[in-house]
Amino acid sequence: MDSAAGARYAGDESAHLLVADSIASGRTLELRPQGIGFAGAITPAYALGGAGLVALTLAAVAALGFALAALVARRIVPEPWATAGPALAGLSPPAIAHATAVYPEALAGTLLTGAALAALRLREHEHLRDALLGALALAALPWLGPKYVLPAAPVAVLLVRWMARRGHQLPAVATAEVMLGSLVFYVALNDRLFGGFTPYAALRPGGHATGASSPGDYLERLPRLASLWIDRDVGLLRWAPVLALSLFSAWLLWRSRRARVSRVAPDRLGAEIAAALLLAVCAAVVAGAVLGAPSVRGPWFPGRHLAAALPLAGALAAWGLRHARRTGAALGALTLLASGWLGVQLATGSVASWAQAPDSTAPWGPAERLLPLYGGGSPWATAVAIALGIALLGLVARETWNWRRRGPAHATLR
Repeated sequence: MDSAAGARYAGDESAHLLVADSIASGRTLELRPQGIGFAGAITPAYALGGAGLVALTLAAVAALGFALAALVARRIVPEPWATAGPALAGLSPPAIAHATAVYPEALAGTLLTGAALAALRLREHEHLRDALLGALALAALPWLGPKYVLPAAPVAVLLVRWMARRGHQLPAVATAEVMLGSLVFYVALNDRLFGGFTPYAALRPGGHATGASSPGDYLERLPRLASLWIDRDVGLLRWAPVLALSLFSAWLLWRSRRARVSRVAPDRLGAEIAAALLLAVCAAVVAGAVLGAPSVRGPWFPGRHLAAALPLAGALAAWGLRHARRTGAALGALTLLASGWLGVQLATGSVASWAQAPDSTAPWGPAERLLPLYGGGSPWATAVAIALGIALLGLVARETWNWRRRGPAHATLR
């Protein structure tokens, strides 16, 4: 299916394929500012079967990411919730749309998920293999894009820390050297090829990779915290309502830590650590999208800048799914309905391309008009953002007051 109207590939997809074609054919590299990391990763598939095989390979990699996410979720909740959360996230429209898009998001999401799983396994058991696999996955992330350094950081810190805590000082140092060595080589190669730390150094003088040039420009992007989630066109929850459970899981984690449940239920400690790690990685991806993305809209399906967090967000949502089964079932059904509805529209041509999917009303129907539309100065959009902010602050204030009144020994979880 076309990425944009009348075009099989759109945006940077063609540029990535062009670099892969240059590498496969041995011609002078057409690097542009994209670099060679992602293009080098898809070159074998491109050499064997062209762009079609690249899409299939990326889809397989994306599927692997959600399978690994189920293994991560088992550190938080038992089955069937551990599989249900990532499965519903993996069958959501954003996951399906970005699985075959020639962008690094799906590959980065799988690497982040694999590294998180390796780190959690290392905490449980003393296997140097997990440390090495996790380090290699993290070492590859900068080559897919500078924006993946931030979400990789919490996993890298815990990987080295848990290795060193078990008395393996030398392997811990070696693990850190694998990641740092890759980063140093990445910077050195970019400096030679592009004249700076990243490929974006090749942009025209005065150009900025993020599209912002001053602190004020970044402050103006803070409303994206709302639009990336609930915007009528590009909001992630608009297309994948089940991911609201990941936000609910963050609240469950906060309550669990406040109530110090792990003191009376030692098994909960591992679940809290795993959930906190997933939350840190997802928060880093969101921060990068809010502050670093030049635009949240473009010739791609909504949610592209958050796509790397989808597997881990699905694993995190598994906790919320267990504690809110009826609500979770309804949100999951809405998500599957969105995928089926949108798939039929794309197949029949009533929606021409993935980039034009916001023209669809799936899965909300006429209720879709109630969702705010940011970017046009809509009073309704501003009111919704303020109301959500007040509700969140009220929730935190209420829970804090209850905790102080009752004390951690009497706090309860629902």
